[in-house]
Amino acid sequence: MSNQQRKDFDSVESRRSTASFRRMTPARRVYYFFGLPVLRAIIRLLVSTYRVERIIGAEHIEPFIENGAVCAPCYWHQHHVLGSTLVRSWVQRGFKACFLVSGSVDGEVPERIARAWGAEVIRGSANQSGALALRDMQRMMKNGYSIVTTADGPRGPKYEFKMGAILMARIAAVPVIPVACAADRAWYLNRWDDFMVPKPFSRIVLAIGEPCEVPSDAPLDGLEPYRLAVQEAVMSLMGESEQVLQEAAA
Repeated sequence: MSNQQRKDFDSVESRRSTASFRRMTPARRVYYFFGLPVLRAIIRLLVSTYRVERIIGAEHIEPFIENGAVCAPCYWHQHHVLGSTLVRSWVQRGFKACFLVSGSVDGEVPERIARAWGAEVIRGSANQSGALALRDMQRMMKNGYSIVTTADGPRGPKYEFKMGAILMARIAAVPVIPVACAADRAWYLNRWDDFMVPKPFSRIVLAIGEPCEVPSDAPLDGLEPYRLAVQEAVMSLMGESEQVLQEAAA
């Protein structure tokens, strides 16, 4: 680890606190206290209406759930509603999940929702090759937690897999698990990721890919092929999910 990386690691807590609370207004605090439980109830009700047509590749995650092994599930930021819901179903079966959530005030809502599910949370970013949050990730993985990331977050570009998750997988010697999904009817928010919220009673398909290994002895300047491979795996799963929906509707 370089001296600069060590300095970055040492400042994780102070940076995270500054980013998380610098815009924590009284109005936001009232919303988190009163509005968040209502939001969780709405999400729970909405998700309960979805009809799962198929879960592709469920066998790829089963060994990690059954044996308590550590992995690194990744999905696009656009798919966070369905991706996190899928992970929640694993948590209910004993899977130890830890979500990597933005250190800004925007991360307060997903953090509180994830903790309500029984998952752990790291506040930070996968940018800068994971320098700001990598220390916390390593600590959680040593305690048996799998780190869940939105691979193109927190601010894109959309569908561009960031190097942070690859570096994390290399250092911790854990496989990356690509995850994708599709819905036949959804709202798409007007933002960088075209965030997808499936409409009530949507038909959905969830997809889990084969574990992608990143050798621990891979040189740091030779990680690009692994990043591209996982990026292609997530895109391929997304296409496969959409194809299954189209075939089901035919």
